[in-house]
Amino acid sequence: MVSPDEAEAAVLLLEDGHCQSQGMCTLTLSASIPALRPAECEGSVCPTATTAQYAVFFLGLYLIALGTGGIKPCVSSFGADQFDDTDPRERPKKGSFFNWFYFSINIGALVSSSLLVWIQDNVGWGIGFGIPAFFMGMAIASFLAGTPLYRFQKPGGSPITRFCQVVVAAARKWTLEVPEDISLLYEIPHANSAIKGSRKLEHTNELKCLDKAAVITNDDMKRGDLSNPWRICTVTQVEELKILIRMFPIWVTGIIYAAVYAQMSTMFVEQGEMMDTTIGSFTIPAASLSIFDIISVMIWVPIYDRAIVPIARKLTGQERGFTVLQRMGIGLFISTIAISAAALVEIERLKFARELGLVHKDVAVPMSILWQIPQYFLMGAAEVFINIGQLEFFYEQSPDAMRSLCSALSLLTSSLGSYLSSLILTIVTTITTKNGNVGWIPDNLNEGHLDYFFWLLAVLGFLNSLLYIFCAGKYRQKRAS
Repeated sequence: MVSPDEAEAAVLLLEDGHCQSQGMCTLTLSASIPALRPAECEGSVCPTATTAQYAVFFLGLYLIALGTGGIKPCVSSFGADQFDDTDPRERPKKGSFFNWFYFSINIGALVSSSLLVWIQDNVGWGIGFGIPAFFMGMAIASFLAGTPLYRFQKPGGSPITRFCQVVVAAARKWTLEVPEDISLLYEIPHANSAIKGSRKLEHTNELKCLDKAAVITNDDMKRGDLSNPWRICTVTQVEELKILIRMFPIWVTGIIYAAVYAQMSTMFVEQGEMMDTTIGSFTIPAASLSIFDIISVMIWVPIYDRAIVPIARKLTGQERGFTVLQRMGIGLFISTIAISAAALVEIERLKFARELGLVHKDVAVPMSILWQIPQYFLMGAAEVFINIGQLEFFYEQSPDAMRSLCSALSLLTSSLGSYLSSLILTIVTTITTKNGNVGWIPDNLNEGHLDYFFWLLAVLGFLNSLLYIFCAGKYRQKRAS
């Protein structure tokens, strides 16, 4: 995942948009030009793709991945930058921006998972890839057309470099004591921060060991040069690193949630395949039920923004109804309810399997797959609270010149959650298949106990929610000078 400095977001959005567009065009060519795709299957015999065909195909995929990794952390922070925090009319609209930004993403997901899938299956992969490539080009043109209207942040340099400078400067002065009078710590006298595009940050008393990077020594005074950040850092630069460290516990709780969320594309699908997927004369692919998650998001975003927030605003006095931390906490509890709903469905499915004597038969149970809709719907509701809340939290609480980096960290929880889900599954399978047991998740789910696995995740989700409440209670909000 690309995590650029916030100040360069507009440029990187354009570059990564080009990269993603080129990737889609490459996939379109690989599916349209006979020389770039494998020959048609003859009966059950399908020719293997050549090395060159594989190379073109994977080049397209990696270009899309590279472009997506750059766009995602930039686009939300760049969009939010268009609202002026000092304007009382614009400030409340920033919270709505994150809601409707996520809503628009799900519109795209709805179209791609329904209309585009139908086109790819019934018309052709070339057209199926060509349509999003065309609209990606339109998106780049639209983005460029709005350039004169955008508000741009000044480049602030690499935040990673600034973090290293604080650590090195603090290590050089490890034996020194931090003065009680914080006004003795180094900070430039000007109204603006030494970091371009960033406001000054107030000193905080946590992690005092890092404050040593801002201690002015006699050697510093003798040299008369306080401009080398590898020797001495400003209070604002030190506070940047402190903010990132304070965010870390909140960030970690997002990984557990992402592991629960990952079940929608894994175990929810496995569960659905062992249920009755026919509705009248139609057969519903188990994986397609994720469309109810998207629909849920599209229902809950307007409800949250237009109904829940105004009511909560009257009750709490908060400008946005709930604080961002409260919003994320609600989402964590809803996700626990969602995975619990999946466990209850599985209990009923296994009950049907026992009653009908299907335990040792690897066949679907005559229980409608539509019983899965509540768990998808609840997961969509959890998304509206926690996923959008994460976007808002990492934007609002990050230093001005680190917003894209922190947005990238919030997105990183998704990939780490998927890895954690795989790790939990591996551990559970290893432990439950000892001594010749079939385990909780065998090939034939009728013989297993997928419900136990869901309950395990529900317990982990609940414990994660308690950990989150503790961390959120200890969290100290960012304070700008």
